[in-house]
Amino acid sequence: MSADTSTPAQRPLFLTDDDVEVLSDLRSAINAIRAAYSAPTDDKRNPGRIFADSGREWMRVMPSVPASGRLFGTKSINGSFADGLHVSYLISLFDKETAGLVALVDGNRVTGLRTAAASAVGTAAIVPDRPLTVGVIGSGFEAQSHVAALSLVTRFASVRVYSPTARNREAFAARFTAELGVPVSAVESAESAATGADLILCAARSRDESPTIEASWVADHASVVSIGSTTPAQRELPAKLIGRASVVVADGVDEVVHGSGDMLAARAAGIDVDGITTSLSAVLREERPVDRDRGIRIYKSTGSGLQDIVVAEALVDLARERGIGTVLPVNIVTTSK
Repeated sequence: MSADTSTPAQRPLFLTDDDVEVLSDLRSAINAIRAAYSAPTDDKRNPGRIFADSGREWMRVMPSVPASGRLFGTKSINGSFADGLHVSYLISLFDKETAGLVALVDGNRVTGLRTAAASAVGTAAIVPDRPLTVGVIGSGFEAQSHVAALSLVTRFASVRVYSPTARNREAFAARFTAELGVPVSAVESAESAATGADLILCAARSRDESPTIEASWVADHASVVSIGSTTPAQRELPAKLIGRASVVVADGVDEVVHGSGDMLAARAAGIDVDGITTSLSAVLREERPVDRDRGIRIYKSTGSGLQDIVVAEALVDLARERGIGTVLPVNIVTTSK
């Protein structure tokens, strides 16, 4: 250990869950995600998830050194089965120039914010530039945040929503009819929501891990957003649909191809998932062209530390502008090696 240590002049900022709720801004998050994926990305900067698991306690760590922005860091998801399941989320942000601790952010709400923002960026890259008929499977938090985010990057002609509970889908329809200014109708089946839609949003967890839509419901030139199959056991899209796709745009190719139950099932069915899958970064950087008017185009997400870090940096910037958050009375030292 070097004796040449120093304490950064600026003390770190702590953002609570309530602070994040106040600061959450979809436009800022979308801009941060777009900038991150428009810059070069690679496995050294974004190595994916790291797991530690005792069977009783577990930790998932998602580090990232974004090419964009001023900060780098990690999100840790920390769980314990000591008394049921309890989970906490912490994002740590460091300055790229000094390695000094800049902020600690409660990550509880950041996951939902960055997921919706990333889906908005991915969707904008695959849908036609015209008013779209949208089918939504699900009416909960993910469905609501995604529709709000997608409305900022696409144009809606109409929306159909299905969820198993009539009261929930009707409340969703009433809310977004008022907010979007287009017809939003609650329908009685997932098939009714998806059939004939230009854009299908899958945002409902399958109770038995079976696909939530059927391939036959999806039009030949539709776009599909899939966010609910992030582990090998989870299913959302049928293999037949993936087999019909002209392209699958992934936020992280390796984790989507090898870690999503949908893609594992498609590979087992003989589908060349590697051949049809490309990265969101490659699409935004125009390294992989996408015909946004022809073929079935799928955006598939498993999430990443890159998204957490750049969105958390945007939240910290907004917090400092608005005087929100708690400046910690102490800091950690940085050491010269």
